[in-house]
Amino acid sequence: MTPRRFPSDFELLLASQSPRRRELLSALGIPHRVVGSAAEEATVGREPARMAEANALAKAREALVSHPPSASPFVLGTDTVVVVAGEVLGKPGDVADARRMLKLLSGRSHEVISGVALLRGLERSAVGSATTRVTFRSLEEADLDAYLAAGEWEGKAGAYAIQGIASLFVEGIEGEYANVVGLPVGLLARLFRELGFDLLRACWL
Repeated sequence: MTPRRFPSDFELLLASQSPRRRELLSALGIPHRVVGSAAEEATVGREPARMAEANALAKAREALVSHPPSASPFVLGTDTVVVVAGEVLGKPGDVADARRMLKLLSGRSHEVISGVALLRGLERSAVGSATTRVTFRSLEEADLDAYLAAGEWEGKAGAYAIQGIASLFVEGIEGEYANVVGLPVGLLARLFRELGFDLLRACWL
């Protein structure tokens, strides 16, 4: 659906190269421009939700500095981690690391936590996180071999993409599905409201 009420000067810079996040924004009809971010992601040292929030904020701030706009746009930074048995799983370094992560997730529940940071120019920011609980069935070695060979694990927190082949591993979800994909849109709407913009009315009303 074509957005109806976005002002002509509305601009959202997405500090991420993730095609899943772009797809979620596009599905809502939110005009945006991908700028990416070179900010480094912390993987240890903080409680997972606070770490994801800090990473998201760092990405948004770096993107704003690296791509100075002509006005005061919104800048969206995100960071998603997977937590299982107290261990934080980021993106796997190689196929062996991906196998290790998937074995950890096999036959148990884990948490997917997304930190989201929204800036409105240099002066205003809103930050939060969302958590979804996902349960995997027990995975056999043949499952792992086939999934790893498909390559879907590359660049994915926890070594899987729930919107892809890995959906066949899932036995249950508690919480927002879009969060597991990489962008909790309910939280995003709340952060826009905190910064004085009604996303719901802009998208649909």
